[in-house]
Amino acid sequence: MKQYSIVLVLVFILSSYLSFAQTSQTAIIEDFKPSSVNQPGQEYPQVNSQGYARFRISAPEAQSVVVSLGLGGAKGGTTLAKAENGFWMGTTAGAMDEGFHYYHVTVDGGIFNDPGALNFYGSTRWESGIEIPAHDQDFYALKDVPHGNVQQILFPSKSTNTSRRAYVYTPPNYHKDKSKSYPVLYLQHGWGEDETAWSNQGRVNLIMDNMIAEGKIKPFIVVMTYGMTNEIKFGGMASFKIEPFQTVLTEELIPYVDTNFRTIAKQTHRAMAGLSMGGMETKTITINKPEIFSHYALLSGGIYKPEDIKDKSKVKLIFLSCGSKERPDGVKNAVIALKEAGYNAVSYVSENTAHEFLTWRRSFKELAPLLFKE
Repeated sequence: MKQYSIVLVLVFILSSYLSFAQTSQTAIIEDFKPSSVNQPGQEYPQVNSQGYARFRISAPEAQSVVVSLGLGGAKGGTTLAKAENGFWMGTTAGAMDEGFHYYHVTVDGGIFNDPGALNFYGSTRWESGIEIPAHDQDFYALKDVPHGNVQQILFPSKSTNTSRRAYVYTPPNYHKDKSKSYPVLYLQHGWGEDETAWSNQGRVNLIMDNMIAEGKIKPFIVVMTYGMTNEIKFGGMASFKIEPFQTVLTEELIPYVDTNFRTIAKQTHRAMAGLSMGGMETKTITINKPEIFSHYALLSGGIYKPEDIKDKSKVKLIFLSCGSKERPDGVKNAVIALKEAGYNAVSYVSENTAHEFLTWRRSFKELAPLLFKE
């Protein structure tokens, strides 16, 4: 676990939020439209067909207004200029990567959220969000198809002396056909996020709905819970201990889900996956508990080596992915080694994305059809 602690997380997160591509010689097309994740009725922030973002903030008495993009503002800042009627306006210096991005506004040194945008939990706080339309966004779009249900559950946790929260996606028809039981994927968020991330930022429920409607996957249940990672400050991951969360997941949440939902409560029909820090958790727990999970997936969350796994017969799938702006060679080479060792291993690299949700949305789209195959 030590090799996947501070070095892994820092490299993955910092490498993903590089500065915008410099496109100073490209004329900006004035076809800006409100972001799809704006507050109802709000005109700003806006995005255009090239991937630029434009912001407008009301701060009549301010001396400085800066929009900081990316997890913790690591992707760079856009300084706004004072306009009329107390508004500050500005456009990013270049096109942003397609997909979802966090951001916040710094007004005279104070950090605030943009009143025009919806908020999403990231950087251990609720941050503003913006969507840059992706050329392949159809797979996570809201469509007129049968929809599953995402419900909040509260499950008892003796180890933490409290009730803990999880979100459970059940497929369309789950509540109609009560004779059917389903495999389960336990899906973990990254550092700074929580159990809301995969459905809010990741749109995993819509991806599932669309793929089920298209006949590309067999229905399964998805369970998302808090990975207990955010008590560790950024940069301090070396001190993170997996045991408390491992207990919550394997001894409390899984038995609760198997008791209260129609699951196929077998190792062969149970998977675990996670993005970034959640990938590190996934790797550690699946290695520690091979009797519980048979399908493993790390999304921008490290790699498995053949020698990491104690019992090859327990593993039905290993899926490794990342963005092309991360470390794709590491993922590809790891899968080559796993295949040579006799594992069913698959790699996927998301083109033109970094350590961000379009990478993980695309990764989930590639992973889902591989899970629980006969």
